[in-house]
Amino acid sequence: MKIMYMGTPDFAVPPLAALLAVGHEICCAVTRPDMPKGRGQKLQPTPVKTFAETRGIPVCQPETLKDMALLPVLAQYAPEAVVLAAYGKILPKYVLDFPRFGCINIHASLLPKYRGAAPVQRALINGETETGVTIMQMAEGVDTGDIWSQESVTIGESENAGELLERLSILGGDLLVKTLPSIESGSLTSVKQDDALATHAPPLDKGLSRMDFTQTALAVFNLVRGLSPKPGVEAELAGHRVKLTEVRPSSAGYAAAPPGSVIRADTALTVACGGGTTLDIIMLQPEGGRPMDAAAYLRGHPLG
Repeated sequence: MKIMYMGTPDFAVPPLAALLAVGHEICCAVTRPDMPKGRGQKLQPTPVKTFAETRGIPVCQPETLKDMALLPVLAQYAPEAVVLAAYGKILPKYVLDFPRFGCINIHASLLPKYRGAAPVQRALINGETETGVTIMQMAEGVDTGDIWSQESVTIGESENAGELLERLSILGGDLLVKTLPSIESGSLTSVKQDDALATHAPPLDKGLSRMDFTQTALAVFNLVRGLSPKPGVEAELAGHRVKLTEVRPSSAGYAAAPPGSVIRADTALTVACGGGTTLDIIMLQPEGGRPMDAAAYLRGHPLG
């Protein structure tokens, strides 16, 4: 199949590689514009751009899809299908309607659950134990199109968003290459989503990254792994700003101390949370420093 591929972050690279591995023709890769990163704010290419260029795939980086901006590219390459994986923008109708087989999206949830921009992070924050990937036909709504295929996975007990995204990107690529031949042959029937069962996964906002120790230790644990490795969760410990990178509910038992209080700070670091629960901080990152385990942190930042 002749495919225009649209994607931006690391999540979108394994599905593109999977398409190439089974012989699909990738006529063009459409990705977001280069963005400034790091202290020097140098422009950095997206992971999809970097990968596509190593494979000799033409790359297009439109600033906008409005006002028919992508139409000349579609006309030039005439793809039979557009495949998306975390591109980062909603497709206008002229793009959806252009290819013969429409626009096919890899979404990192079991739709209709977790429609939106952050399905993996929101699933972890909410303490879900199962998720998966959906191959869907794109429509004008946000992740509302018909479902071609799905595959579920169990979420690891301590798995974080980065680890789960990596696993789902590979699964999504495998499911995509299994599904496309049936779409092309017309032997597969899509299934409409039940809107009554829909839940939403809006973009992550900065407020989520500010720790609230009045939540239970389990809720804090789920928040930290849902926002790890990026954007992370910021907290204040005895007046020091830190980023929590790995935590777990403590076996220390009930804590009568106010939430946020450090109740142990020797070889381990334990903090009181809401509901009388306690939280062990395993890894943390001091402001301006590198991630380190709690014992190393306490050697340089004594709290008591």
